[in-house]
Amino acid sequence: MARVGLTTDRLVLAGAELADEVGFEQVTVSALARRFDVKVASLYSHIKNSQDLKTRLALLALEELADQAADAVAGRSGKDALAALGNVYRDYAHRHPGRYAAAQLRLDPQAAAASAGGRHARMTRAILRGYDLTEPDQTHAVRLLGSVFHGYISLEMGGGFSHSAPDTQETWERTLDALDALLRNWPTS
Repeated sequence: MARVGLTTDRLVLAGAELADEVGFEQVTVSALARRFDVKVASLYSHIKNSQDLKTRLALLALEELADQAADAVAGRSGKDALAALGNVYRDYAHRHPGRYAAAQLRLDPQAAAASAGGRHARMTRAILRGYDLTEPDQTHAVRLLGSVFHGYISLEMGGGFSHSAPDTQETWERTLDALDALLRNWPTS
């Protein structure tokens, strides 16, 4: 019998906490059932299967990130907005590594359309308008920023920068400076 108080939202939040503790790939309906000390079948009225749980975790992470990014970039432009956006992603990844990994999950078209992914793209494009980029350069720049932010964060969290000086914070700040300089001097086709 399902324990009183189990809801889809409560299960998804618990799944997010579990992802941060043990890693996103380790999150399953079975692991979540163990966390609540209930039978797996008790969760199926709230969550269809492990893929449904992972999709819900991705949607939660994208929403949390979008909310934090919107707050961070509000009223900023240029390099200040660019740095605020990058710092939100990096800080979120360090605080919530499992959720950050969830945010990278490839969603089916319907889930993607309902996700906060569009908010991320619109915020990034708003920042890029401050650099006077128009299409198709704006799309190229959105992809560049996503690649650099995610690549840096992934390498840093995987320990790729831990073997040498300077400190990763210094490198991160230099990376943001370099991105700002590139965006201000975007090459013309």
